[in-house]
Amino acid sequence: MTINRPGLPGDLPAAPELWARWALIAVLEATTKDEQRAHHRTGTWADGDGLHLDDSGSTWWSFTARGEGRWVLYGEDESSGCKWHQPPVDLLAGAPSWLPHEELQDLLSGAQLGCVYWYEDGSWARAPYPDTLDDDGLDCGMSRFADRADVLRTIADEDHGATSAADAQALLTHAENHRLTPELLMSLTRDPHWRQRDRPAMTRALEHAGLNRP
Repeated sequence: MTINRPGLPGDLPAAPELWARWALIAVLEATTKDEQRAHHRTGTWADGDGLHLDDSGSTWWSFTARGEGRWVLYGEDESSGCKWHQPPVDLLAGAPSWLPHEELQDLLSGAQLGCVYWYEDGSWARAPYPDTLDDDGLDCGMSRFADRADVLRTIADEDHGATSAADAQALLTHAENHRLTPELLMSLTRDPHWRQRDRPAMTRALEHAGLNRP
């Protein structure tokens, strides 16, 4: 799946699919050490506020469920020109009332927000962009989750630990169906090359993401 520059709402997979892909990677990366970081956290993770991604440099994103059938995706990649565009791009133009407006306004006031997308009634939407905007950062930030085949390759690489391509497929299918258990996680993965699997942290991430609840 190709993400345009700037992004279009139709470039993103359906919110439940995006959630399952992102959340599974967060579960596979979960460690107690990362959970206990007192300061800025990096990587991909799930917590009580939703899903997060931060590379401690060029990109950060949050993905949050806002009730039945509603999600909001927001963040920033350094490629986004929204906050520098003249005249300024109103990233909340046309946004529904159920978005976390106070939080988003705080980010906007601090020049920390590159784009906002929201999902309701089975489709994505965003504010209208001027024709002169070259990029909103969605491609660089979310392309890693846009194509299911790319996600499967990530799950099966040395950093994430699926034991085979078939096991990566099984993990993602169980995640998409919200039937992923700690036992399945441990049976279909091995220790990544740089660390041992942390079952308690992975289980907590699984609970936060809801991948074990149909």
